[in-house]
Parts: sequence; structure tokens; C-alpha cells
Amino acid sequence: MNSRERVHAVLAGKKPDRVPRFEVWIDGLFDELGVSDPYSAYPELGQDVVLMPSQTPVESRAWSDGVDEFGRVWKKGMYLSGMVAAPADLKQYTPPVSYAEQFFDPQRVAGIRSKYPDHCLFFGTHIGPFMGTYMAMGLERMFMKYRKDKPFVQAVMETRYEWCLAIFRHAVQLGAEVIVMGDDSAHRGGSMISPQMWRELVLPYHLRLVQELPVPVIWHTDGRIDNLLPFAVEAGFAGMHGLETLAGNHLAEIKRNYGDRLVLMGNADINLFFEPDLEAIRADVRRSLQEGGSQGFMLSSCNSIFPGMNPAAVREYFRCQAEFIGI
Repeated sequence: MNSRERVHAVLAGKKPDRVPRFEVWIDGLFDELGVSDPYSAYPELGQDVVLMPSQTPVESRAWSDGVDEFGRVWKKGMYLSGMVAAPADLKQYTPPVSYAEQFFDPQRVAGIRSKYPDHCLFFGTHIGPFMGTYMAMGLERMFMKYRKDKPFVQAVMETRYEWCLAIFRHAVQLGAEVIVMGDDSAHRGGSMISPQMWRELVLPYHLRLVQELPVPVIWHTDGRIDNLLPFAVEAGFAGMHGLETLAGNHLAEIKRNYGDRLVLMGNADINLFFEPDLEAIRADVRRSLQEGGSQGFMLSSCNSIFPGMNPAAVREYFRCQAEFIGI
């Protein structure tokens, strides 16, 4: 099998020739890791996938300073709060779905596709309908509004769902074979909202999103996901990414309970990536592979690769993947 075939075999419920390597976000340490660019980093580091290039439109204030086109407030690149509090705000801070086209350079995408035809091209980003809603409104305001004006919160969810669907459809048109949807919905204590509220507010949009897209959708969320996993199955997601280690997600247990219904990705503990203990990295990768098994699992960190990590630890993480998988 080549890399592309290997990933699709797992997503189709078949046993691959080996466990795929599927790091979702490699957001830094490019010079330290000796890779060419943020997209070639994937095949150059032995991954079976390559991230579809995307971009933030030039006029957007996202990830910089001010209020962006979705009503999210930023300061020095960090999210602060949301501006959407009334129907007029929702109208002001909801771009047309055609705006999705500005997030891609078709020639750049085509260049990556042609350069790595044997790798699975995926699109991954944090724009899920739930996350889009609470970032536009601000988490506290969303909860307060949900008690007093549930239809308004649902209206915000609808616009953010339509936006998600538009950008994911455009990614698929450009060649994305898998979507990884970042819709952060939990913290280390559990899900942000109750199961009842999840069923009322979020599940309908996740169901629609999965049904509308012609490619597998993998849901990423940080935090402890015990009470979210049944909803992931019900929504029809192909898999779950992250399985944050320090949040108490135990890969072996999740595999026993959900491994026949969800492809599992992740659980390699990124907290070890900040430390000098390379043997701890090796032990954790070995554990992840043992607990994930040879079918229905793709090896990944429990979050992402980003600046501030120990480059030697990250290099060892990628190096020992190949050693243990037997490449």
C-alpha cells in the first residue's frame, strides 16, 4: 500500500499493511526539524498525509488585533471574546458563504497535490459550528443567551454551520479526501455543556455536516471526551482525533468501547515534547501503538506540534514512529 491507500483502508474499516502516521497540525519548529515548508513537512517527516494549504484573507483581523469578520475579538494574535449579542450583530459579523473561496489558493493546492500524489490530502481547521458560535458570542454570553433566548443561539449556530459547510465543500472541490474538523467542546473536567444541551444545540448540526459532505469527517476536540463519544458515533463521524492524555482519556479503554465504530487518532502525550527525556517519548509512542492496535487506529500526537517544544524530543517522536512501525 502507498500512504494514501493506507489511510483510506483504515477509514473504510479494513486492516492496513501498517499503522498510518497522521499528525494533524504541524505548526512550528520547521527549521529545527529540517523541513522545507509547513506542507512538505508532512511527507518529509514520514506522515502518510499532507495538509491542504489554506490562508487567512489579507483583510481579516483573525489571529492579529481587533474584531474579525466573524465577530471574534483578538489581541496580539490571541482570542479574547466575541461581539455577537443581537440579530444586528449576527448580520454584521456573518460573511457570505462565497467568502470561503478566499481561504484557498487553488494553484498552491494543486501544486501540493501533484507533488505528493501518493499521500492522502486532508483539510484540517478549527471552525466547527459549536466553536464558531461560542467564539463569536463569547462563551459566557452564549450560556446566558441559551437560557433566555435559545432561538438566537440556534440562529448563530445555523450561520456558523453554513460557513463550516461552505469551506469544507470548497476544500473537497479542491481535492481534500478527509476533513478534520476542530470543534473544541471539552476541558479536562469533561464536556463544556451537558448531554441534554449537546443533543439540542450541537448534535443536529454535526449530523447535517457529516451527511452533506462526500468525504470522511474526523472530529478533533481537546479535553475529556467520555460523554461526547456517544454523540460522535451518533453524528456519524469517521473518527476522533486528540484523545488528550492529561485530560484522562485512556486509549485502551476508548478502543475497547468505541474501536469498532470510530477510527481513533492520537493520544501520544505532547507534554513529553517539552522535556529532555527522549526515552519517555519512545515509551509513549510504543504505548500508543500497542493500545491503538493494528486496525482502526492512526498514530498522532494528542494535539499538535507547535513552537516552544523541545526540538530534540519532537525529532525523536517522529524518528521512533518509523522504528516501531517497521518502516
